[in-house]
Amino acid sequence: MATFADLGIQKNYIQSLKELGIVTPTEVQEKTLPILLKSKTDFIGLAQTGTGKTAAFGLPILHHIDAKKEVVQALILSPTRELVQQIKKQLFKFTKYHEEKIFVEAVFGGEKIDRQIKNLQRTTHIIVATPGRLIDLVERGCVNLNNINTLVMDEADEMLSMGFKNELTKILKFTNGHRNIWLFSATMPDEIKTIVKTYMSEKAKQVMINKNTLVNANITHQYYRTTIQEKTNTIIQFLEINDDHRGIIFCRTKLGAQKLALELQEEGFSVGALEGDMQQKERDKVMRAFKNERVQILVSTDVAARGIDVRNLEFVIHHQLPESLEYYTHRSGRTARAGKKGLSLALILGNEMEHIHEIQKKLNIKFTETRF
Repeated sequence: MATFADLGIQKNYIQSLKELGIVTPTEVQEKTLPILLKSKTDFIGLAQTGTGKTAAFGLPILHHIDAKKEVVQALILSPTRELVQQIKKQLFKFTKYHEEKIFVEAVFGGEKIDRQIKNLQRTTHIIVATPGRLIDLVERGCVNLNNINTLVMDEADEMLSMGFKNELTKILKFTNGHRNIWLFSATMPDEIKTIVKTYMSEKAKQVMINKNTLVNANITHQYYRTTIQEKTNTIIQFLEINDDHRGIIFCRTKLGAQKLALELQEEGFSVGALEGDMQQKERDKVMRAFKNERVQILVSTDVAARGIDVRNLEFVIHHQLPESLEYYTHRSGRTARAGKKGLSLALILGNEMEHIHEIQKKLNIKFTETRF
């Protein structure tokens, strides 16, 4: 098993990693770090969320920064403000023992743009951004992307499914020059293949984690046959059996998520709801409570759950099966993070067995039926 030193990570970063409890490289780190540290190359990393990707691209970026140059040298794009803030925080922690100060700024929607403009007037080496807010800042002349060596697209498939295609294309055109693109994604839809073909070198290096399985191998997949009328009772039964476990219940619609959250609260469960139309302030409040374990269960729509990264979630429940396979991958990937085990439970109606067979076949996973 390789160590971080074997992979080429500098001592001061290894000290920070040790302090964060990161001692052994994950598979994605082991395969990615030597490539990104040593060669100037375009790169495609196919890996699930929760596999240690932030360190896989973050550490090489930090190694490549010239702290004496007071210009932006790297840009990291991520789909949601939560992920952007998280990446910034992680990079900051990695640099704790670094002799020279590397400055990272985060920019995202839902916060006053003036404050972000003011922050960007200070020395900034790395910008972590959501695509929409970055475009806004570039068009106002507040960000100069001319000196960027590296552009990271993290969770690229999520950014596209959230409707950021035009923004991403614009950014790729803005930064066209001597930069390398490092693209990380859990899945490879056609739109991503187009980006790879149009903007990336044919010689781009590729790393695939679990290439035979698109879904994390530590997840157990189960289905439970029920009826529309019985779904809430089924969930209540499950939560009573697993009363000390934390997890997310996915609903297809905003109204469905609100209604279910309310029913579970009335039954005395510690539940928060997340849906797309919420004010950012409300969303932050719910997420804070969930992360701090003041709320045990989150009921969410697919769109609202983008970018959620909460450790130690034991389960994900699909109130209804999602419309697309990619959503199944993203939903399930919220559990079994950082090497832990997790459960993905689908509540299905009698006529949905075909859907289960399709998911099994296309994602190369195995469902078992459960009763409780």
